[in-house]
This record gives sequence, C-alpha cells and structure tokens, in this order.
Amino acid sequence: MTIHSEHPFVPPEPERDPLRRFRGRLAQPVTVVTAGRGDDRVGLTVSSVLVAEGDPARVALLVDEDSDLAETLRPGEAFVVNVLGWAQRGLADPFAGTGPAPGGPFRLGEWSESDWGPVLVGSVGWLGARVTGEPRPLGWPLLVDAAVEQVTVSDDDPAPLTHLRGRYRRAD
Repeated sequence: MTIHSEHPFVPPEPERDPLRRFRGRLAQPVTVVTAGRGDDRVGLTVSSVLVAEGDPARVALLVDEDSDLAETLRPGEAFVVNVLGWAQRGLADPFAGTGPAPGGPFRLGEWSESDWGPVLVGSVGWLGARVTGEPRPLGWPLLVDAAVEQVTVSDDDPAPLTHLRGRYRRAD
C-alpha cells in the first residue's frame, strides 16, 4: 500500500467543476445551526450564511434540502446560528454528517437551552431567529429567510473558524 498526500478520489484540480473551485476560494464562516429541544434537537454545519441589518435584521441560510434541519425550518419556527471558534472546530464535521459522533453530535459540545434552540457554550457568538416564509430552492440547497430576534457576541473575542479551499482555518 502506498500513502499519498492527496485525496485518492478527488479529480485533479483542472478537471473539477469551475463553480465549485470558485466557491472554494471564498472564505466562509463555519456555523452550526440548531433547532428544537431535548431529544428533538437537530443541527447542521452551515457555511452559507448572510446577515443583513434592518428593522428587523435578517439572516438567510442555504441549507441542504435533505437534512433534518431543513424539515424543521418552517414558517414561524425558531433556530440558532452558533458561530464556531477554533476551539470548536471538532464540531464542524460531525454536524455536517461527515465525521464521527458517537451518541450524536450534541454530545460533543456543551449546550444550553434558549427560546430559539440549543446554544453552544463558548461559541464566538450566536443569534436567535424565526423563519418568516416557506424555504425555497436556490440551486440545490434551500434558501431559509428569517427575522433576527436575539444576538449575543462573546466578550472573549475568540477567532472565528472559517472554511477555505476544503480546510478549516482560524480567522485571526
């Protein structure tokens, strides 16, 4: 067996989809969007997040249409956008469904309850929002539009986690 430094199933870069290559060059925040309570909690790693100031402020998410979170985010439902820091990078893959999570991903971090859903203790910050309309397809994912009802930012000002060209990076 030979060990290679590159991924054995990824095509060479010139053969990859140009749109995916372009998107990979845009640094994205790494968040875990959560909803529900107790045994009904759901969460998903989401990097496509847009926050817009206004009255009320808005948040838009692109969410995998096949995810448990997408089934939960219906008009009037609440959710939390937890911004991960470098210390929480171990949560990103399990909540994306691409890393191990014995007993479920919520066992991997410390969580508190809020009126909007589970909040990651020690996150860079979080916001609570409520879905305002029916999610709709935007390309392959669903566009979820929501009104922001609560914003909390860490006083410790930890460096947020970003995703760039397939890797997690510390945004200092």
